[in-house]
This record gives sequence, structure tokens and C-alpha cells, in this order.
Amino acid sequence: MDLTGYLTSDEAAERLGINRQSLYNLANRSPDFPKPKKIGRTSLWPKEGVDAWRAQHPKRQTMKREK
Repeated sequence: MDLTGYLTSDEAAERLGINRQSLYNLANRSPDFPKPKKIGRTSLWPKEGVDAWRAQHPKRQTMKREK
């Protein structure tokens, strides 16, 4: 089985700059987030899908509070 082009949950989360639980939350709550391929109990995420989703959803800007 060729798994080239897939990321583990930890790799996908790191690529997006989030933790693993947030990755699963996105998969369950965001209809346009790529769905993982299940190999046994392991979730593998399509690399191109994760990158495309990130391009469509840039990181949120944080605003600094003035003191």
C-alpha cells in the first residue's frame, strides 16, 4: 500500500501549527476540512488537502492589547 502524500495526525497538526485535538476538532466541525484515510486505527491526512485548506484559511492575526 502506497502511503506517499499522507501525513500522520502529529505531522498534519504540526504543519497547521495546532495540536492534535484541534486537528480532530477541525475534521469533525469544518465541512471543508479534508477527511483522513483510516488504516486500522490510524488516521492519515492527505498532504495536498491539508495544504490547500491552510491556503484557504490563513492563520488568524492576533491583536496586541494596549496598556
